[in-house]
Amino acid sequence: MQVLRSINIDFMAQRKVAFLFSAGLILIGIISLILHGGPRYGIDFLGGIELRLHFEKNVQVGQVRQALLDAGFENPTIKQLAGETESGSDVLIFVQKDASAPMALAADSVLIESSDLSKQIEAAISAQITDNPFTEVQKNLVGPKIGNELRNAAILAILIAMLLILGYISWRFEFRFAIGAIVALFHDVIITLGVFSLLNFEISLAIVAAFLTIVGYSLNDTIVVFDRVRENLKIMRKESYTTILNQSINQSISRTVITSLTTLFVVVFLYFFGGEVIKYFAFAMIIGVIIGTYSSIYVATPVVLLMHQRAESARNKKMGLDKRQPKKPSPKKKSKA
Repeated sequence: MQVLRSINIDFMAQRKVAFLFSAGLILIGIISLILHGGPRYGIDFLGGIELRLHFEKNVQVGQVRQALLDAGFENPTIKQLAGETESGSDVLIFVQKDASAPMALAADSVLIESSDLSKQIEAAISAQITDNPFTEVQKNLVGPKIGNELRNAAILAILIAMLLILGYISWRFEFRFAIGAIVALFHDVIITLGVFSLLNFEISLAIVAAFLTIVGYSLNDTIVVFDRVRENLKIMRKESYTTILNQSINQSISRTVITSLTTLFVVVFLYFFGGEVIKYFAFAMIIGVIIGTYSSIYVATPVVLLMHQRAESARNKKMGLDKRQPKKPSPKKKSKA
């Protein structure tokens, strides 16, 4: 189905503006990460306890947070789970290792004494909210050592994925296409991470999964454009490289818009109606779908053009030097006397 027909946009003419726009977004994200001291890691990476409590009546998140703050817990994270129970309300409480109340954790312990810590949390809430009984539904424990291992494994997973993508596209297309795809993927992940830093959202394992999903989605969109470029390079041999790239993007723009919009509709619905557990995953996907669609057109393809132009310039320069080299004079034959 063709949604956009007879499109003839000179995307490559806009590449400098697009590069400046992308550089600005990346710079803002990096500055935010520096000011915040890096990403705000969640309990999955820092270690701590996750406690789910069911209150018989509706409870305000602010009440639960204030109760924990008064008890000495620093920066607890409270999330209310909407629409998951018929009566009352459920809340998720995240307390990190370094933010726990005094004596809740041993100084050098590898694992958290979850029973003691959960009792302290429940006692602090009971002391403040006396008219709303609650029960413990679920309790998850993450030690600091496990958190560090998970963080390292998450970074390693993203790097390995990038290397495998680099090898596959180099084999399937050309090395310049692989570089364009990798630059676009780094662009998407860094901008999404910067948005999370600006909004001070936590980075959890679910968000890492969202990053990997963004990588796959953006790569799929980029390969569709690259595949059309490869076909047009065989058909449009007399046209310039810039014309071929523009024509390829214009020919695949309808498919790109349809795929992006349908995916975007799904993740937007998940964000608003999927509940707190999946809300931040859906938010990361919203950013990733928008940025991934943009980068396939204005980052990956222009990088390919830039590398092609540099290769052509180096080739022409080399040929020019070869032409300017003086020919060696042929040795004169001695005349016979």
